[in-house]
Amino acid sequence: MCGRYSLFTPTDELAERFGADFDGVEPTYNAAPGRELPVIRDETPETVDHLAWGLVPAWADDPEESPAPINARSETVTEKPTFREAYQRRRCLVPADGFYEWTETPPDDRPDDRATAGKTPYRVAFEDDRPFALAGVWETWEGEPAQTGLGDFGDGGDRTRRIDSFTVLTTEPNDLVADLHDRMAVVLPPDEEERWLTADDPRDLLEPYPAAEMRAYPVSPRVNDPGNDDPSLIEPAAD
Repeated sequence: MCGRYSLFTPTDELAERFGADFDGVEPTYNAAPGRELPVIRDETPETVDHLAWGLVPAWADDPEESPAPINARSETVTEKPTFREAYQRRRCLVPADGFYEWTETPPDDRPDDRATAGKTPYRVAFEDDRPFALAGVWETWEGEPAQTGLGDFGDGGDRTRRIDSFTVLTTEPNDLVADLHDRMAVVLPPDEEERWLTADDPRDLLEPYPAAEMRAYPVSPRVNDPGNDDPSLIEPAAD
């Protein structure tokens, strides 16, 4: 799965890489579910929008009760009701420059500064830390605002509530990630990103990215806490 990632590449470099306007995008070293994060949607590929990570289907009765999955399995994304229409009509790029995975740590190999609850976090990225795009799909949910108990005070304007959200697709791991987890995020080849956004059915792109150009290294367990978000999180953990 993909449950955390980073995006700290300077915005001018991101703009050149993706051909979109990244003005106002703040660096993050620990992008976490529930946060509003930058994505590039198929309908506006020159614009970066901030969507909530955790997909709320348009047909959900109550977004507060919706599971809001952060990942979708590529093998079933065209079949599952939660993702099927989004895959057909609403695909997106999720810019990143690394993602995190956790691996079980044997009890005898659990130094206090490395492991938490028997799991060691690893950062997976390209050797040169260059940015890349994860394959995603997005949705818009609209409905009545949550009841506040304050009555119908207000300006009498449009009270429709709107939630734009996304999920990251996963696939089988490559040889590098397989040592850490049994799934990995779909990393799109740069020359196929446009096809992911525009093709009728680009499911052939939902394959593990080759491991040869990538690296994985252990990082601080501070990344386990989504409240931590600073450059130290991407530094290799001390032996």
